[in-house]
Amino acid sequence: MLSKHAALIYVMIMVSASDRDMKTVELSSIGSIVKHLPVFADYDVRRLPETAAACADTLAGDNGLNAALDAIAASLSEPLRQTAYALALEVAAADRKVNPAELRVLQLVRERLKIDHATADALEKAISVRYAAA
Repeated sequence: MLSKHAALIYVMIMVSASDRDMKTVELSSIGSIVKHLPVFADYDVRRLPETAAACADTLAGDNGLNAALDAIAASLSEPLRQTAYALALEVAAADRKVNPAELRVLQLVRERLKIDHATADALEKAISVRYAAA
């Protein structure tokens, strides 16, 4: 089982890595989230590279994406599952383009974490408002 912090970081890394191109803006977004959100207040940010590497190892293994999703789902309470989906959306939107690979991972995260449609719609709307161009 993962710590809640690792599970949340895994979700963000999975979205960023989904298109095989972890953009600087996405990595910067992950770093900022980990440094500033209250859910990470008791997480040592110096462990972020280690946690990200563990996620990469999991994803590279047999059935990696499903193994990571299973570990994430087993490690998060329902409220933190919603947080995980919100963070996944945040990373996907960081470069202001959500590509098909990211959409697929977001769908898998939403399904595996059992995010209901109303909650998913609300979180997706919030992110689209945050990243809207003037």
